Amino acid sequence: MLTKRIIPCLDVRDGRVVKGKNFTSIRDVESPVELARYYNESGADELVFYDITASYEGRALFKDILEEVAQEIFIPLTVGGGINTVDDFDRVLKSGADKVSVNSGAIRDKSLITAAAKKYGDQCVVLSMDVKRVDGAFRVFAKGGREDTGMDALEWARYGATHGAGEIVLNSIDTDGVKGGFDIEMLTAVTDIVNIPVIASGGAGKAEDFAELFRKIPKVDAGLAASIFHFREVEIKELKKLLKAEGVEVRIC
Repeated sequence: MLTKRIIPCLDVRDGRVVKGKNFTSIRDVESPVELARYYNESGADELVFYDITASYEGRALFKDILEEVAQEIFIPLTVGGGINTVDDFDRVLKSGADKVSVNSGAIRDKSLITAAAKKYGDQCVVLSMDVKRVDGAFRVFAKGGREDTGMDALEWARYGATHGAGEIVLNSIDTDGVKGGFDIEMLTAVTDIVNIPVIASGGAGKAEDFAELFRKIPKVDAGLAASIFHFREVEIKELKKLLKAEGVEVRIC
């Protein structure tokens, strides 16, 4: 049985880690470099770094901060924000990323997924999807959750999985920051139609939410969270002990 991954997420704006609720009400948290160092030592399996306003502001990702973060950790690092071309993949990978997360850039040009996979391999390409319910359907949003693309999320997930994405990060806007648990319905719908790893994001409020996630959706490969880890509401080492006791295979270091 493959081990389940626990992944903290750094949402970075203006060089600082921030966190909001339903992709709004943003507040300052801490330095990304300090948090990266903390997570590297706390038992995290991977780390995600999102420059959350790069696409909206139409600029390149903060390369200097990314390089500082990469120097602090020895766990896999996924980086996203302002990824619009294969050259952006190259720049981010050379700055220390192991995988590159693409969202709005792939929505604008879906051939980017295949082009990047051909050059760097599927394992480097992560399709990040910001999804919200609209009139009962799962819809894809772009530019940090600000823009309804009108795209059906299930169709987009299927496209990504069959055109080169190595894994999907499914961000539920409906549950983001609410701390009421992961979006089981949305995650089930996506894991049922793709055969690549799916990372659950949005809604974790306590350690038991991760246990419920892996129990109800065995196909989910990882749980991603931000504020509960940033504010030490849940310690990753303790979370893994709980999961292990519940029969979930995790890496204990």
